Amino acid sequence: MTISRRRMLQGGGLVLAGAAAVSGRVQAAAIPEAPSMQSPAMQPPLVPKTGPDYQPVATLNGWTLPWRMKDGWKEFHLLAEPVVREIAPGMKANLWGYNGQSPGPTIECVEGDRLRIFVTNKLPENTAVHWHGQILSNGMDGVGGLTQPHIPPGKTFVYEFAATKSGTFMYHPHADEMVQMAMGMMGFMVVHPRDPAFMRVDRDYVFLMNAFDIDPGTYLPKVNTMLDFNMWCWNSRAFPGIDHFVAARNDRVRIRFGNLTMTNHPIHMHGYDFEVTGTDGGWTRPESRWPEVTVDCAVGQMRAFEFKAVHEGDWAIHCHKSHHTMNAMGHSVKNFIGVDKSRIAQTIRKIAPGYMPMGSRGMGEMGSMEMELPANTLPMMTGYAQFGPVEMGGMFSVVKVRQGLASGDYKDPGWYKHPKGTVAYEYTGKELPSAGNAKVPDSGVDGHTWRIRDPRKPRARTGSAGGHKH
Repeated sequence: MTISRRRMLQGGGLVLAGAAAVSGRVQAAAIPEAPSMQSPAMQPPLVPKTGPDYQPVATLNGWTLPWRMKDGWKEFHLLAEPVVREIAPGMKANLWGYNGQSPGPTIECVEGDRLRIFVTNKLPENTAVHWHGQILSNGMDGVGGLTQPHIPPGKTFVYEFAATKSGTFMYHPHADEMVQMAMGMMGFMVVHPRDPAFMRVDRDYVFLMNAFDIDPGTYLPKVNTMLDFNMWCWNSRAFPGIDHFVAARNDRVRIRFGNLTMTNHPIHMHGYDFEVTGTDGGWTRPESRWPEVTVDCAVGQMRAFEFKAVHEGDWAIHCHKSHHTMNAMGHSVKNFIGVDKSRIAQTIRKIAPGYMPMGSRGMGEMGSMEMELPANTLPMMTGYAQFGPVEMGGMFSVVKVRQGLASGDYKDPGWYKHPKGTVAYEYTGKELPSAGNAKVPDSGVDGHTWRIRDPRKPRARTGSAGGHKH
């Protein structure tokens, strides 16, 4: 069943579908309508729904699943089904997911809520859903064959459990897991604290890390790949197709993410230090936190970090594994750096007009070259910003902090307007401006102040309490 964008983003009052035969004590109960995005054009704007008793999350390139209240239960409906997902402009993939998208819609609820989740299987094989990190009855844990019968194609099963603790969680299959997760089946789950003031932030972003191996010009992932993936994604999107993180200056911002790839990812954010405040096991204790700029997330883990958005600008955020910020990688491409291929290129062009040698001076030139690619394929490095090609791909996005944004404003504010004298510039041998005029941050997250020293003045030599010289 399809649903309009407006209705999909409404929080409640869903129209009921017809009665369905399901197992358990809710047999023949009306199932809540399952909103579904069936094309990339139905991508909703990045604006979280309002919540009366919590600050809702914003899902990168995604949306939150509507629910209804019935007899004291919050009821949701997930459809496990084939989907078409746009990886980035110019490339789509045939995946499996939930409610028309991979990953599926984010499930949001509040600590203490009783959840009833209908899962209808529209896949060609059995499935089941595991609620990763939730504390629940063994029979609701979602491991097909072990804790429940598998959900056959065409059938609907019901999961019922209480959200006993707040935090950051996810859902994914535990049936033919290798295939189904490799095809994109996963989703985020957020349980908000019962006390709205506890761990309160102004903006709360979520995404899942996943990866695909898709041959150039094709649409279907190769599910048997173990290591050599060529599409490294956040929420099944690759740069430049990943939403930006927008924040107003002085907002407190939380970024939550989970890893369902086959390797770990060190997530690094420029311009800030932050503290890891949550895992899929719960909130971290305040005394255990320390300032960090990179946090590693292993396979099957989830992390949440927080910072105060005090530094304006366009700050990169990305996986620090360099191959994970590229698209459509060819793992057998030879290294020709330093090799002059100009003569052989002339010969090859007689047979293949338009041939361009690659990699003689590094791969950075690929970011600005206009090359003919196979249909439905992304360049290895792509994306432009105000100063030219960014030369990135894959797991890369931008944190955009601006003065004067309204609390509910998630629109892309455009590129940062740098104050005069604050952009790196070419050295031409002329007299440099006084170092005392350089712009530096006035304060950090921890309240420290930095001052710049004029490099033309000698450093003062002072003695310490122990008599040593510095």
